[in-house]
Amino acid sequence: MIIDFRSDTVTKPTPHMLDAMLKADVGDDVFREDPTVNRLEKKMAAIFNMESALWCASGTMSNQVAIASHTRPGDEVICEQESHVYYYEGGGIAFNAGCQTKTLAGDRGRINARQVLASINPDDVHKSHSSLVCLENTSNRGGGSCYELEEIEKIRTVCDEHHLKLHLDGARLYNALVAKNEKAAEFGKLFHSISVCFNKGLGCPAGSILLGTETFIRQAIRVRKVFGGGMRQAGFLAATALYALDHHVERLATDHQHAKRIGEALQKHPLVKNILPVETNLVIFELIDGKDPKGFITSLKQEEILLLTISDKRLRIVTHLDISSEMVDHFLETLKNLH
Repeated sequence: MIIDFRSDTVTKPTPHMLDAMLKADVGDDVFREDPTVNRLEKKMAAIFNMESALWCASGTMSNQVAIASHTRPGDEVICEQESHVYYYEGGGIAFNAGCQTKTLAGDRGRINARQVLASINPDDVHKSHSSLVCLENTSNRGGGSCYELEEIEKIRTVCDEHHLKLHLDGARLYNALVAKNEKAAEFGKLFHSISVCFNKGLGCPAGSILLGTETFIRQAIRVRKVFGGGMRQAGFLAATALYALDHHVERLATDHQHAKRIGEALQKHPLVKNILPVETNLVIFELIDGKDPKGFITSLKQEEILLLTISDKRLRIVTHLDISSEMVDHFLETLKNLH
């Protein structure tokens, strides 16, 4: 039995999800004629109380489409220094949108309104035009940390006062909604655009949704086309997202409980130097000085337990749909024998 903690993207579709795929009613989504994609887009727009939505192949695509749709070449995008749009999207802000970035040092991946205000460039021909702020909730490299709605409201006020757009990379937003007992519509009011992944905590094989106004989504459709994002009969994948929305949201609390158990055990382990607070399904920790993370990973791999390093010092564990309580028990027992 392999226990795969590397990411929540490694999940396999459940039998019921596969059945939903097989029964999906499909058409050509580039012609906007796939009924299952259309149903998903309408459902997500309604959930977030936003005007329109667009199916995309991945979270990276939905983020990059959003950034390119909000900006002009030469603009500046403000984000946290370890945010996914900057750290893990292959330089896409520069390559796809022709924009530069201004990165801010946040608190576990979260920036605040004061930082955003201070980072906005003056109206000076020598400076790039600050046009977009990107937030990430939950923050991947921040250990699954969640923003407080009050801080987002303050950031939105700064953006409005200075004519900036506000985008949310909500790849794991449903984890935040469950952990904080918040409503999706509250986020719909605060952001000009939101991307939400189905291929992480919700357990789908692929896909993300981009939300915004009708005008914004019309532009996003053009950008998605340029990016090669027209997937034709995408309803087979959209069907998995519809299934997940009905069956895989509330169970995210189980992933959070598993992560907290693991975090508590690591906190007490003699090989662990420190651990980031565990809020959702990500556990990021650092080993004591002199202990090689790669050796630690190799020892666990020999026991068929997989996890990742995210730097030369930090390791990451992610709980998800395919991690059971019994697997967590086994991991914690194995952990006791590591010295």
